[in-house]
Amino acid sequence: MADPQEVLSRRVQSALGAAFGPEFADTDPVIRPSQFADYQANAALALAKRLGRKPREVSAAIMEHLDVADVCDGVEVSGPGFINLTLRDDWIAGQARALLDDPRLGVPEQDALNIPLDYSAPNVAKEMHVGHLRTTVVGDSLARTLEFLGHNVVRQNHIGDWGTPFGMLIEHLLEVGEASDEARLVTTDPNAFYQAARAKFDSSGPGADDFAARARRRVVALQGGDEDSLRLWRELVGLSRAYFNKVYSTLKVTLTDDDLAGESTYNHMLADVCDELEAKGIAEVSDGALCVFLDEFTGREDKPVPLIVRKSDGGYGYATTDLATVRHRVDDLKADRIVYVVGAPQALHFKMVWAAAREAGWLPEHVETVHVQIGNVLGSDGKILRTRSGASIRLMALLEEAVERASAVVAQSRPDLDEAERAAIAEMVGIGAVKYADLSVSHDTEYTFDFDRMLALTGNTGPYLQYAQARIRSIFRKGGLAPEQARGAITVGEPAERDLALKLLAFGGTVAQAGDLLHPHRLCAYLFDLAQALTAFYEHCPVLTAETDELRESRLALVATALRVLVQGLDLLGVEAPEHM
Repeated sequence: MADPQEVLSRRVQSALGAAFGPEFADTDPVIRPSQFADYQANAALALAKRLGRKPREVSAAIMEHLDVADVCDGVEVSGPGFINLTLRDDWIAGQARALLDDPRLGVPEQDALNIPLDYSAPNVAKEMHVGHLRTTVVGDSLARTLEFLGHNVVRQNHIGDWGTPFGMLIEHLLEVGEASDEARLVTTDPNAFYQAARAKFDSSGPGADDFAARARRRVVALQGGDEDSLRLWRELVGLSRAYFNKVYSTLKVTLTDDDLAGESTYNHMLADVCDELEAKGIAEVSDGALCVFLDEFTGREDKPVPLIVRKSDGGYGYATTDLATVRHRVDDLKADRIVYVVGAPQALHFKMVWAAAREAGWLPEHVETVHVQIGNVLGSDGKILRTRSGASIRLMALLEEAVERASAVVAQSRPDLDEAERAAIAEMVGIGAVKYADLSVSHDTEYTFDFDRMLALTGNTGPYLQYAQARIRSIFRKGGLAPEQARGAITVGEPAERDLALKLLAFGGTVAQAGDLLHPHRLCAYLFDLAQALTAFYEHCPVLTAETDELRESRLALVATALRVLVQGLDLLGVEAPEHM
């Protein structure tokens, strides 16, 4: 089976080469969906100037060499030179039936690239808040999509597990006791543990044995490799790991302990990074700090903006760690493409780090770096979503509320199911609603967090798509057969059948585009359109009560294909597909 857009592109390109010479065979044929036909080839308008001919003349020349009789039953020039292409019904039906037999559902297997994918990145001994939702959800969907396309994705969870706060955190751990209930707060309420340590630090007196002084000495000991300090640090990281995994399990994301690649991973590389930059003449000392100045990054009065790789006190910062990270991902992970799913405000920082890495020869030209910029989650007031007191909203509290609200909806709509089944569905619907709302808007834009809209069973929402596939399952239950048993030949006599089949054929190209552009929202838009096509199909095309057995078998095969596409598409988004709704 094949994506019609891809098939038509190849055919029109072949005609371009035949009509105007082999140098035109790679020209973009500009195939787009059309309101006047199934597709439209708009290449003539772009080529007219290059060829010195009128667009309609160019279209006529393309038509002379265009071989699409087996695919299209209508080809005509319209307007200033558009070529309208109407697909044959039997071709659409045959391709849709082939889709049902294809384990990949028409999704191409691309040449495998090594892709380190940096996402989530919470801080040890701190609560994950709503700001971590988008990087985690978007990053995980991209990981699933790129893997399905055949790439080797190396998940990199760059947690904040190093730095000066660990002095006070370790001292607080020692004071409350390593096996105490307070210590276990790191696994359930890390902010309470962190804030208690911070309060002690801030209220500490000037004495040599006061908490703040001990905390500062502990930082020095930790960074100097003191074994007892490292043991306590590892204990804190372990407690936080348990907390992270609880959140990841609730969110149904694919991150595991094996994907942890925190800041501490690169400690042994930082001195070498600085030494090599200085030796190559790329970094210089300015006001006591070692800085990289790059011509393309200037601030006020056109003065160069420094990338500080070693502070004046000898400490290292984010830039140093991020440069070491680039080296590791290129040298050790053999990256072809490095993807960072991180907040939009970090854009300048990453551009400077990558430019410095290229200057140093650590980031070859053939390795692509991409910042998937993450926009803010807003409240109903249009400001960054926070609690009434102004604090960041805890991510677990948000997810628990989503499931609680979904439970009320499921209890009302499905009182016939037992409590355990309703609870399982509520979790799938609640978590799916939050994830889908995040993924369905472009990752670099802001969106307003609204439970009522997210959990609605109508509109472009997770529950609407979950319901769409659950409805298909109910058709098969009512018909007394499993979806896998639907093996009939497909026909598309009704417009709604044809529209549904045509929409199904676009799945492979959509997944490829979502992966290539790193745009999960394109897959969401496709799945929503597919669900709407299904709704129109049900209105005009009875399935179980179709007029003939052949038509019933055809429609069962068609909705079985739609079920597989919906379930696979939702899985690439990280959204579960319940049996019942």
